[in-house]
Amino acid sequence: MAHRAIFITGTDTGVGKTVVAAGLALALRKRGIDVGVMKPAATGCRPKRGKPASEDVEYLVGACDCEDERDLVCPYLLREPLAPEVAARREGVRIDVGRIVRSFNELRRRHEVLIVEGAGGLFVPVRKGYFMLDLIEAIRTPVIIVARPALGTINHTLLTVEVARARKLDVAGIIINDYPARPSVAERTNPDMIRRYATTRLLGILPHCRGVSVERNTYNGLLAAFEKRVDVPRILNRLKEKRR
Repeated sequence: MAHRAIFITGTDTGVGKTVVAAGLALALRKRGIDVGVMKPAATGCRPKRGKPASEDVEYLVGACDCEDERDLVCPYLLREPLAPEVAARREGVRIDVGRIVRSFNELRRRHEVLIVEGAGGLFVPVRKGYFMLDLIEAIRTPVIIVARPALGTINHTLLTVEVARARKLDVAGIIINDYPARPSVAERTNPDMIRRYATTRLLGILPHCRGVSVERNTYNGLLAAFEKRVDVPRILNRLKEKRR
């Protein structure tokens, strides 16, 4: 396998894209694959040694145990927890998509597989008139959609798949994240409804793992859960099939 990439998007913010991306990184590393990670823009960053730092970025880097420069892994670290376009404008920062694409190409050159985690969903604005789905089109990677299990997820998931299909994005599948130990009726029935109507494969249902926390930078149980509940071989096959 040489120089493949996959993009992790979500049906919304807070659905657990970072945990899914980290779980995939751990699963690929277990198979002896050299993995890199990228987050084109992170918002809600906190000061660390006088510079903004992202918990999501540090979590991803820890999962792949890579030594890539942070300005390559995340070209734009923005302070306020807002859409990248808004956060950048309020800081007086101009987001250059060309810089993001160059970082992507360099990281992909360095690693067998590059996992890219977006911000929010497909229609999150990166800069004026340019959305996360435009970036996916530019770098031409297959997409995994992360969804929550709760009430409302059928609508959010189907809308995301529909937009992705309309823009001819390569949808590799859906992962439902943070599934509770005691699901409600909606949570019990939502996966079957998504399987029925989403026109793409449900790759897995990742359970809530008490030992997994982006904020505390802990991964306890994540690899085991990912291996047991997510179709990693299918993701690997998709990566092997996909050439730019």
